Amino acid sequence: MKFFTLPRLLLLFILQFLCWQALAQVVTTVPAFPTADKKVTITFDLTKAKDPRAKNLLGKTSDVYLWSGAGTTANGDAFEYQPAGQSTWGAPFEPGKMISLGNDKWQITLVPRVYFGVPAGTPIRKLGLLLKNGNGTAQTEDIIIAVYEDELKVSFQQPEQEFFFAAPNSTMQVEAVASEAAELRLLHDGVEVRRVLGSEKLSHTIRTGPDRGLRHRVTIEAIKAGESASDTFEYMIKPVVPVAALPAGMVDGINYINEAEVVLVLYAPHKEHVYVIGEFNDWQPTQEHLMRRTPDGNRYWLRLHSLPIREEVAFQYLVDGAVAVADPYTEKILDPWNDQFLGDANYPNLKPYPEGASGIVSVLQTEQQAYSWHVEDFERPATDQLVIYELLLRDFVATRNYKTLTDTLSYFKRLGINAIQLMPVMEFSGNESWGYNPIFYFTPDKAYGTEEDLKAFIDAAHKAGIAVILDVVLNQADFEFPYVKLYWDENNNRPAANNPYFNPVATHPYNVFFDFNHDSPATKALVQRVTQYWLQEYKVDGFRFDLSKGFTQKNSGDDVGAWSAYDADRVATWKRIYDEIRSIDETAYVILEHFADNAEEKELANYGMLFWGNANHDFRQLGKGTNANPQWLSYQVRGWEQPHVIGYLESHDEERFMYDVKQNGKATSSYSTRKQSTALNRAKLAAAFALAIPGPKMIWQFGELGYDIGIDEHGRTGNKPLRWTYQNDPERAKLFQVYAELIKLKTSQPAFATKDFTLDLDNIVKRITLDGADMDVFLIGNFDVQQQLPQANFPNAGTWYDYFTGDELVITESNKEILLEPGEFRLFTTQKLEGPATNLLPWSRIILAADDQLAAGQSIKVYPNPAPGTANLYFESAYRGPVQLQVLDVTGRILYRHTLNKTQEVLQGQVPLQKAANGLYYLQVTAGNERHVQKLVKVSE
Repeated sequence: MKFFTLPRLLLLFILQFLCWQALAQVVTTVPAFPTADKKVTITFDLTKAKDPRAKNLLGKTSDVYLWSGAGTTANGDAFEYQPAGQSTWGAPFEPGKMISLGNDKWQITLVPRVYFGVPAGTPIRKLGLLLKNGNGTAQTEDIIIAVYEDELKVSFQQPEQEFFFAAPNSTMQVEAVASEAAELRLLHDGVEVRRVLGSEKLSHTIRTGPDRGLRHRVTIEAIKAGESASDTFEYMIKPVVPVAALPAGMVDGINYINEAEVVLVLYAPHKEHVYVIGEFNDWQPTQEHLMRRTPDGNRYWLRLHSLPIREEVAFQYLVDGAVAVADPYTEKILDPWNDQFLGDANYPNLKPYPEGASGIVSVLQTEQQAYSWHVEDFERPATDQLVIYELLLRDFVATRNYKTLTDTLSYFKRLGINAIQLMPVMEFSGNESWGYNPIFYFTPDKAYGTEEDLKAFIDAAHKAGIAVILDVVLNQADFEFPYVKLYWDENNNRPAANNPYFNPVATHPYNVFFDFNHDSPATKALVQRVTQYWLQEYKVDGFRFDLSKGFTQKNSGDDVGAWSAYDADRVATWKRIYDEIRSIDETAYVILEHFADNAEEKELANYGMLFWGNANHDFRQLGKGTNANPQWLSYQVRGWEQPHVIGYLESHDEERFMYDVKQNGKATSSYSTRKQSTALNRAKLAAAFALAIPGPKMIWQFGELGYDIGIDEHGRTGNKPLRWTYQNDPERAKLFQVYAELIKLKTSQPAFATKDFTLDLDNIVKRITLDGADMDVFLIGNFDVQQQLPQANFPNAGTWYDYFTGDELVITESNKEILLEPGEFRLFTTQKLEGPATNLLPWSRIILAADDQLAAGQSIKVYPNPAPGTANLYFESAYRGPVQLQVLDVTGRILYRHTLNKTQEVLQGQVPLQKAANGLYYLQVTAGNERHVQKLVKVSE
């Protein structure tokens, strides 16, 4: 899942919606039309602040300060100029000290140009304001107020809206204020109904008529000395909504009937009336586009006729005359805030945002050209052979689009993975995101390309034998999701109590945006539609569900332990969702980011679901040289019946293995994990053990190249630098190839999916044994930062082959000691396999203690043995050159090191043991690429 800095991002889009409303409710000014060069008194009423952080300002009588700025353009930064000395958020700003009026009202008087230091001649168009306490731990939302030219102005103070619906035969209070005394005229549908002379204010009561569905205009005019100014609002009488049953076969969203006709259906219980507004009616509610209500009161529908064939048409739903939203089921949106930053590399030929619209709009298009699929019968990889590559498109290719990702499939083929998991691509807030802030669930985000581009990528991946899994976020939604906005509690800044989809307050920890209620029938229907749509329309191969543990109505508050405990309601929810998905596609993958009690995961795994298995911490510890046990990657250790743990040593939520090892790893005088070449070799070791444990696996993007940029670079969810140049580094290329070889074994050799396996992972030297029907596999590795001489403990005697070197080893005693350098691992098989390229690993010849498998013409003797003081070495071979002698104790610690020069057939030398304690030692003889080890016992003289 995605973690955010909660206070700012949670409110970002809420505040876009509320900041101008907050002006009338939170802030008042005297005069009503402040100018740049005259005093203005600004009064805050904190009881009306919208930001939850403002609650800690209530009840104060001191320690409240203005934090503010001035902007020189209507659409630019409201904090462009700031008062001198306003720089430290966490400290009081004395010039902005507010005066308490009591009852949570605060006031300050200032001259904008002087206070903000705006040069003479530079216009001031607006002020950005908020109140905070001295140390900045409590604050209001940002509030923007306009600054006016010093000229005649007039404005309605009541009503506050520019357009609204009114009840028939009712009254409304109208109040208007001018910037100076003038002649004020109030007109209702062009007819003067009130006039006052020489006044700054006008009040009047207007009576509405019975004419439902008609639009009325009210205008205030101010006239003085040849100058005039005006302001206008409009209202409609609430309509009588026709009631009619939903036509047969229609579902929520856009139903295409023929080349020029659609039926729009909106689920909107508890709402009074809904109009369809769009390009076909200039974004104004009309009687023709008033939607019918179904007899149960839950849905509204409308048949649109005579639509332009094959042309995109933008529209919204105007609900109760107050909130305009796009269709929740739309397959494309237009966004006035973010589309302007998209270019042809993102979404070519994008329809311009329509004039007259406001906010996100939905798009319909009749007679759309269907994508022509090349692969209709893709056979998905078996679960136990699944190797998933998780990627964030934004941080994976420079163009950030599906077309380039499609062109990159050859990279994945070389690596050998058989599934790609895309981090969320459904429409999210903004263009820069991990995607865990969704706002439309049937719409691919345009930042990554067109709908056809996404389908073409999935099609090409299938052709390459690679499944595509979508990361989906149905635990939460962001503010612009229509069902958040339609049922919103403005007083508490959260979903309303009658929201049919969302909990007003999340039932669990780690919630970021707005929490779905998965016991709600509406949410159940939405989840079913979302999963069915992507399986059928885009032919995805399954889903990874973000924060699946959050699909619960059992309220655990902030107690993570209680949240993680077995939850029967959550189990039932997931079984229902799984059954719905499998009823549509019987082989689709259902992957949960769960991390709940093992009893719950076991039950759901045995039911058929897959689970993320996080071994990041254990492998980072091991990479750094500290012992840890990653056995939880094993489904058998968990007591599960099926291999449904997707094990990984990195994911988007975790710190990078290479970064942590290089920053924090252990070192000795001769070996440091922080050295890049060493860290890369330890990454090979970690990959070998992570991938060898039977069960599906996942790789996080560029882990196969040793990506070593920390997760907090540019902020946790910020853009990370591309490092495709890593491929040009020979050592990183070797890591890639080791990954490729391990993946090839996992996906092609049945032994790597065996149910008969043994894990020996407790100690710093670790072993995995895979007992296959036709071939056994034995993996041993040293995670220490020192040499180790453990017993090899081969599963059985016989002939073994070192996969990465091709060396043949005849084992007569399976418990022989083996010398392992720091970070060294050996992968043995009982069958000779086609091996990889040479020198992928830095280790030389396998060294077994008391190794009697010397080549013809070679001989090593050590005598006397046991030795009381000095042992003699006799070494016969054709080798010429330096020979290194090392004496190691049973822990791998080097006690003696000496180099001799071998210039003839026989080399003889002495090995001093006088200073060694009595006991067992190992003499290591290294001659070129060959190493030999002999046991050596020291006894008393």
